[in-house]
Formats: sequence, C-alpha cells, structure tokens
Amino acid sequence: MTEPCDLSAVEARRLIGRKRLSALELVESCIARIEMTNGSVNAVVASCYERARDEARAATEAVMRGDPLPPLHGLPIGVKDLNNTEGLVTTYGSPLYRDHVPDKDERLVAALRQAGGIVMAKTNTPEFGAGGNTRNEVYGVTRNPFDLERTCGGSSGGSAVALATGMLPLCTGSDTGGSLRKPATYCGVAAIRPSTGVVPSDRRVVGLSTFSVQGPMARTVEDLGLMLSAMAGEDPMDPLSYPHDTSTFRELPQVDLSRLRVAVSEDLGFAPVDNGIRRTFRERLALYQESFQTCMARDPDMATAADVFWVLRGIYFVATQKERYDNHKDQLGANVLFNTEAGLGMSMEQVGWANAEHATLCRNFQDYFSDIDLLICPGPAVPPFPLDQGAPTEINGQKMEHYISASGVTAGLTLTGHPVVALPCGYDHTGTPFGIQIVGPRHRDRFVLGAARALEALFAQNEVLSRPVPDLSKLAA
Repeated sequence: MTEPCDLSAVEARRLIGRKRLSALELVESCIARIEMTNGSVNAVVASCYERARDEARAATEAVMRGDPLPPLHGLPIGVKDLNNTEGLVTTYGSPLYRDHVPDKDERLVAALRQAGGIVMAKTNTPEFGAGGNTRNEVYGVTRNPFDLERTCGGSSGGSAVALATGMLPLCTGSDTGGSLRKPATYCGVAAIRPSTGVVPSDRRVVGLSTFSVQGPMARTVEDLGLMLSAMAGEDPMDPLSYPHDTSTFRELPQVDLSRLRVAVSEDLGFAPVDNGIRRTFRERLALYQESFQTCMARDPDMATAADVFWVLRGIYFVATQKERYDNHKDQLGANVLFNTEAGLGMSMEQVGWANAEHATLCRNFQDYFSDIDLLICPGPAVPPFPLDQGAPTEINGQKMEHYISASGVTAGLTLTGHPVVALPCGYDHTGTPFGIQIVGPRHRDRFVLGAARALEALFAQNEVLSRPVPDLSKLAA
C-alpha cells in the first residue's frame, strides 16, 4: 500500500471495521490525491469536503462505539454529475443547470448514503450524458490519465478517471450505449452494466426500456459487487425493478473457469471495430482461452441492431429533451440537438418496426445463450481517440454515419438487457488501456461478476493481461 486512497474499497472497508484505518484518514487521502492530480485530468468537478470530513468523523465514532456498520461504512464515493445530490451542485453538464443545487438526493444517491457511503465529489460527464468524449460547456474536458491528449471515453468519463488515479475508491456511472463500459476500458478500471431493473431509478423518463441503467464503477470486480449491493433493490417507482436479495452481491460466487462454455465475438456480427482492436483482442484471448471448458468464435444474431438502437435512441431523446429543445434550443450542445432532431424526424412506421425488431433481437439473444455461459467481446470499438475529436469519423477507412455509429459493440448489448462487466485487459496497440466485455445470461449478474473476478485473478498473474495503472508522477499538478 502506498496511500489509503489506493486501497480497494473492500480492503479499506475491512480496515475501517477493524479500527486499523479511520474513515477520516481515507477521506483526507482521497482529497490529497484529488488535489495532486485533478488539475491535469479534470475528473472531479464539484466537491463537499467539509461535509465529507464531518461524516467521516461520525463514521469513526460509530466504529469506536461498536455500532453495527453498513456495507459501505466510511467509504468515499464519487457521483456522476447526472445524479441529483442534495446540497451539492448538479449541472448534468449543461449551462442550463450551471447553478443547480438539488434539495434532495435521488434514490440512488440516498441508497449509497444509507449504506454508509460518504459522497464527497461529483465527476464530469458530457451534456446530459450524450457523447463518448467527456466534455461540456460548464466544466470543460476530462483527459485520459494514460495519455492527456486522448479521450477518457464517455459518458461516465469523470468517474473512470477518478478511479484510475486513486482519487476515489468507488464511483457511480450510467449507461445507455456504453457509457459505463467504454470509459472503464479506456482508463483501466472495471464497471458493470447490470441487468435492466437490478438498479432501480426514480428519475428514468422512459421507464419500460432496456436503454438507460445505472451501475457501479471501481478498480476491482469485488468492489463492484460491494457497491452494487447498495445500489440494487426494488422500487415501485421503477416499473422494471424486481425483488432480489441484494446482499448476495457482497459475496460473489467462486466460478471455475474450466467449467465454462464461452463464446467470443470480435464485433457481435455487425459492429464496425478497428483492426488494431481486433488484433489486440485475438492476441489477449490466446493467452487465456485455454482456461475455459470450451471457447468458440460465434456471433449473435444482431444484424439489425444498429438501426434498432438508432430509432430507440431517437425516442429516448424526444422523451427526455423535447421540452428543452422547444424552450432552450440555443443553449443545447450539438450532440443533444442532433439526437433530438433525429428522433423528431422519425416516422411512426420506423418506431413500430424498431420496437418489434427489438423484441426479436432479445429473443434471439436468449436462444444464443441456450448452450453457452458467457460471451466475451472487445470493450471498445476503437482506441481512445484525440481530445479534439468528438467521436471517431471512420473505422478501417469506413466513414461513420454519425457519432453513435462507432459504438455498436457496446450499444448492441444495451438492447439485450443482459448484465455486462467491463474488465481491464492490459494495453492496446496504442499503449493505452484495453478491456473486454463479459456478458452473461439475463438476471445472472452475480454469476457474471463471479466469472469476471475469476478472470481478473487470472489476468493479474500475467503482466500482459493485468490492470494498467497510470503514472501519477506525470499527472501531479
């Protein structure tokens, strides 16, 4: 251990419970790391340090009294700036909300506090989460800690960078087309896009959809399970939530890789993927595929996924942004305008087709899993691209129609509603972090986390596969 902020969340929580580390020591260590590195990467965009210190002191007193301690007791948490935080500015990355301070926590944040977490910072996001490059007009751009001239991904980029640099042990994220998974793989950290309904939301506008989910981000899979246990639950305000024992996420199953039947796909059968990423995926896979009972190349039946996702995304943006579009069009960024206008231009025929085809894709994916346990595919379609590039404009010489076109390998999985873990897997051909997506059966989130933890342990034994760590000396302000 170098500093308390570098500890995993599980280890820090264990030390706090055993009186070997105080919550205040951990908070102060996180503050020091933020002050050391944030000037270079711009991951943390708002903070409430004094409140965090007060809550850390109270957490320490509870330990000393011998009180029962909740699962996240004393752990600092970063909250993506799309989540409402009571008393702490929440801008959604939009100038419209530059000075917006919510008077109450949304359900997710309240659940983390109730579980003992100490909310101490907000992390950067593109405007309303629309974009794979974390930048906005309120706070500016967040940089990749491995290469400051490259993107950290989006839209949970601030959370991914805060984790990679040791600013915070746990952070929230959200995911529509890959916003948990892409930043995680670009920054060498872990994330899970849970099955739809595992983490309920009281603010999801399109309630009956696989699209938007919230999930944990962390440096280890075990930490993901710990945080997910606090985030998950049942809430009648979310029509897709359902009852399940959330405490089981804190004790992940021991998964024997040698018993698993695994399918691999470089592109899900339809998505554009950079040739360098394909090559890296094959090279890394060759180092661990013998660990499985079987490992076969097999694409799912998702030929229409790109078109389905694009239409459903249009519906989503019309539902969430139409009022702002009508009343504040001049203050909305290019991505939000583009998506909303695309949705407004879609016909009822397109909407009907996309909804029917979505159901077909979901059924096809159930069939796909009838004789396999996991699907593994690349995390990103392209390496981290230059900061001044809003999104990849071409892949392997093929021009991208729009900024979503390069997200098929993540967006296609969004449509399924299945759990997907993003796991670091060494570096790609550009020298920046590479990662994989590990997909499991619907509602088998705990199993997928267990399998990912087994892979994580295997990867840690090989320096080519192990989790990348940025050079903090190059980031010191």
